[in-house]
Amino acid sequence: MESPLLGLLLDVDGPLASPVTRSLAIATIARDLTALANAGNPVVFNTGRSDAFIAEQVVPPMLAAGLEPGAPVWAVCEKGAVWAAIDERGLGEVQVDEALAMPADFAAEMRELVARRFADLMFFDETKRAMVSVEQRVDVASDRYLAAQPDFDRVAAEALAARGFGTVREGVERVDASGAVQWRIDPTIISTDVESVQLGKDLGAQRAVALLGERGIRPRHWRTMGDSRGDYRMADWLHEQGEAVRHVDVRPADGVPETGYDVLYVDDVIHDEAGARFLSRWVEASERGLVGADH
Repeated sequence: MESPLLGLLLDVDGPLASPVTRSLAIATIARDLTALANAGNPVVFNTGRSDAFIAEQVVPPMLAAGLEPGAPVWAVCEKGAVWAAIDERGLGEVQVDEALAMPADFAAEMRELVARRFADLMFFDETKRAMVSVEQRVDVASDRYLAAQPDFDRVAAEALAARGFGTVREGVERVDASGAVQWRIDPTIISTDVESVQLGKDLGAQRAVALLGERGIRPRHWRTMGDSRGDYRMADWLHEQGEAVRHVDVRPADGVPETGYDVLYVDDVIHDEAGARFLSRWVEASERGLVGADH
């Protein structure tokens, strides 16, 4: 069993990809991710994004930074429903848990809804394999998108209820005839994901540990990173398994909950600027062979 110093389990939107450009806009991020992986520290992207987004926006700058053969890198996408290894050739074979996929007729209805009512504000994400997602257009102001988002979410819930399903949105349940809930409507600051209630960053963490286990890797210390409360679930799951973990919150103004593990953040920058700062610290820690309280 290999025991690298650090294992990184990272949300993509916010900590790594700019919410404005939807890309790795800070050059040091790809450089430092690649340096950490080349040193043997596993890097796993645990994201609601699709594998196509990772292949287009995350993989190329890492390859340009010199990702080496054998570097331990994976993408766990759509909150655990989709996964693939990443190597010096790019994104590998994509695996999908079809049991967690949204009904095709619902996806078709949401695609038509966006085209008919919301096309000036959002687009339907055609790259998703299991989830149904809509996202704010980059040419649209955030306040306009957020004002319309609840309307889309309401129609999505009604469409699922008409099919006999139960839904939950931000903790508010709308159960089916048997009192059950099958699907979650999950709004973020730039999108809404409609997904199985079995999906989440904790499932992504389970997938990550399983993927590392297949290669005989168990990190001595885990670092998770995200910009929302849902991202804490990956650190929660690791902590419950007895792993040594610290979580980085790159948007702490939303409120830092009490946890059984340390939560790290900085006060002067957020999102990818904060993520870049921590990645640089972890490169230094890896080179020194130790991690401190501020890592």
